Amino acid sequence: MVTAGSGAPLVMLHGWPETWYAWRKLIPLLAERYRMIMPDLPGLGESSRPPSYDKKSIGADLGEMCAELGLDCFHLVGHDWGGPSAFALACAIPQAVKTLSVLDVTIPGIGPDISQGGRRWHHAFHMTPELPEALTAGREREYLGWFYREFSWQRDAIAPADLVEYLRSYGKPGAMRSGFEYYRTLPLDKEHNRAILDSGWRLPMPVLALGGARTEARGRGEEPLESLRAIASNVTGGAIADCGHFIAEEQPEILAERLLGHFAG
Repeated sequence: MVTAGSGAPLVMLHGWPETWYAWRKLIPLLAERYRMIMPDLPGLGESSRPPSYDKKSIGADLGEMCAELGLDCFHLVGHDWGGPSAFALACAIPQAVKTLSVLDVTIPGIGPDISQGGRRWHHAFHMTPELPEALTAGREREYLGWFYREFSWQRDAIAPADLVEYLRSYGKPGAMRSGFEYYRTLPLDKEHNRAILDSGWRLPMPVLALGGARTEARGRGEEPLESLRAIASNVTGGAIADCGHFIAEEQPEILAERLLGHFAG
């Protein structure tokens, strides 16, 4: 876990195929006002590798982390798989989450399909037992490099040095498998979230839902906003222009401005 800055606590959860390092460009933009707490998600980066990665369990683990850190009131941001994980944490301890921000992902089972009806082809591939590990072993640079390129509208957002850092983490034994496990629990994630939706419960805190406007670079546009509106009472958001999937790295200044406004509001 990496921390930076001082002020009100801000917990930031990255996605796949990334680590806490995804937030590096936001640190100088937010750290003067907020104490940024940036853990590696379970199984990823420097975290341990538990056998299960359903988001409800991850939310419970993150809740324990927050309790250990004495975080009884904090802002919460999640991108990619960090979004459903942040949602699970907000459902587990809603009284502690001052605001929730979800970046370029929908909540599994709520609103637009997280796999976009198969357009996110890698979801099905990653859910296949054992095969992705076998086919990507020793080819992490080629495989992950494709995502960093093709999911970014701003092609220089993830530089060669950044690629080296991500490959350092995902080249470790078991790291690719841990990433694939996030996808393999999708059916269970959907089941958990639909039960929350069907119960009539809604997120009580203000929610910001943002997507990348460039769908050709796999940005989700307004889908995150549509998804969160189905489960939260107070939701704002929309699409970030000239941006694909990796919002924090492609448009950090715009994202920081939107986050600061959301936190202050």
